[in-house]
Amino acid sequence: MAGYSDLFLDEAVNAGLVDAASAADIKEEHERTGKPTRELVLEQGLMDADQVLDLTAQYLGAERVDIEHMTIPLDVQQAIPGSVARMYNVMPVAFDGTTVTLATCEMLSPEVSDEIAFVTGHDVLLAVSDGESISAAIARYYGAEDTSMQDVISSMEGELAESGEISAESGAKTEDLANVEAAANSRPVVRFVNLVLYQAVQDRASDIHFEPFENEFKIRYRVDGALYEMAPPPRHLALPVISRLKVISGLNIAERRIPQDGRIQLPVGGRMIDFRVSTLPTSFGESVVLRVLDRSVVSLDLENIGMPDDLYHDFCEDIAKPNGIVVVTGPTGSGKTTTLYSALRRLNKIENKLLTAEEPVEYDIDGIVQVPINEAIGVTFGKVLRAFLRQDPDVIMVGEIRDLETSEIAIQASLTGHLVFSTLHTNDAAGAVTRLVDMGVEPFLISSTLQAVLGQRLVRTICTNCKTEYQPTPEILKRLGLTEKQTGGRPFYYGAGCSYCNQTGYKGRRGIYEYLRVKDPIRDLINLRKPTLVIRDKAVEMGMRTLREDGIRCILDGYTTVEEVLKYT
Repeated sequence: MAGYSDLFLDEAVNAGLVDAASAADIKEEHERTGKPTRELVLEQGLMDADQVLDLTAQYLGAERVDIEHMTIPLDVQQAIPGSVARMYNVMPVAFDGTTVTLATCEMLSPEVSDEIAFVTGHDVLLAVSDGESISAAIARYYGAEDTSMQDVISSMEGELAESGEISAESGAKTEDLANVEAAANSRPVVRFVNLVLYQAVQDRASDIHFEPFENEFKIRYRVDGALYEMAPPPRHLALPVISRLKVISGLNIAERRIPQDGRIQLPVGGRMIDFRVSTLPTSFGESVVLRVLDRSVVSLDLENIGMPDDLYHDFCEDIAKPNGIVVVTGPTGSGKTTTLYSALRRLNKIENKLLTAEEPVEYDIDGIVQVPINEAIGVTFGKVLRAFLRQDPDVIMVGEIRDLETSEIAIQASLTGHLVFSTLHTNDAAGAVTRLVDMGVEPFLISSTLQAVLGQRLVRTICTNCKTEYQPTPEILKRLGLTEKQTGGRPFYYGAGCSYCNQTGYKGRRGIYEYLRVKDPIRDLINLRKPTLVIRDKAVEMGMRTLREDGIRCILDGYTTVEEVLKYT
């Protein structure tokens, strides 16, 4: 399904309103920031607001309406649920009992229009109005968002029970494949799943967990690294909801015994969002986790990922070298992939051939050849890397170095004049060296190819809305290994908790880093097979800032709290 943004840009070029060179620049900016192309066209003054709306109306064969000065009667409002209005960013403006006219600011594809018609149960006609007026009307007429989840759960139960597809007493009815499929594609289940995905994107969740247990069905969101539970739907709805997720991600709903991986691309709140789907069979049904890949939340710009200036300068210098290995290390969820993508974007120029082997591909980036690893059919890191060397690349990214075979081919690639990026799961930068030795790589090969190791963590940042200062006690300073003299009497901060940050005191995350550049004294220690601690101490002596020290910098600059830094370093 073509995203709205691509569609809009193509139409603008075809209509002669935007030239091809400007369109290419806007497409690149859209891929980098996730901003809709129509917004970028307006920002850059290539078209005015009227031209944008006229082009959209022309494409849809629809009329323009001024939603801001309309009064929308109650029966028209009730023609579609608030959850549907928010999900697709549409507002009903007319309803004749069978056909609802929806105001949109997007070039909705026929598939999306058909889905809205199915979810609402009405024929759909489209009208065009500007996005801000539509959002304001949705807020005005449909009110607070948190009321809708419980309502949707209740109506979903009612409608499914009425249709006889599912009943609270006998989840057994649903074990029949035809029934499961019918329930998964029923209007209330589709509406509920869409609402859960919409809510997750609104809350900037990175993952959504659907977890069936013996007596309950939990749905949890991970926001800024912490999990939050939402209103749980009844246990007997687990199968249709999970089957719905499998249907839209192209998975086999009859197969519930083995793990499966898939992908969903959906319009949510007016923009295309990618979800990566993973299923896992458990004692009480399948557990499903969706990774939310929202380009507008993740910045793939190297200068925007929060590196200190000196480290950023060194990193840029190292990734510009013609060969060698640069490793990013840290636990799962520490932003390693984002850092590597940002580095690849920096090098993604006409004169460079870039290849990546990933499990799975997280973001599609124009100009980079990306290969998904699939162990099930024998497409392993080792095989793909060997093939890469025959593809005349300049830069190679390996999703993860996890065994001797992968590390040896990465080293071979580096020795034959390629720049190699990869990740390792170690606690700190110095640990990456000993991990490679433990895998069986010869130390002289590591010392001659490894350029640098970037260790990183993500810490939650204090909510700017409820940021409160305080003077740290001697105990707090002692835990951080600081003296009052070192802090210079500067205050520390914490988030008191407010509605903007869901009473957590935190909003968003930023990276803390340590950067080990492999220079001659470090190379000597690697060749002597010295332990992690010795390598780390030598790197600190040569000027490396540790993760803890970088965390303290973030505390003193007022970005994060003592608790976050102590938790992750």
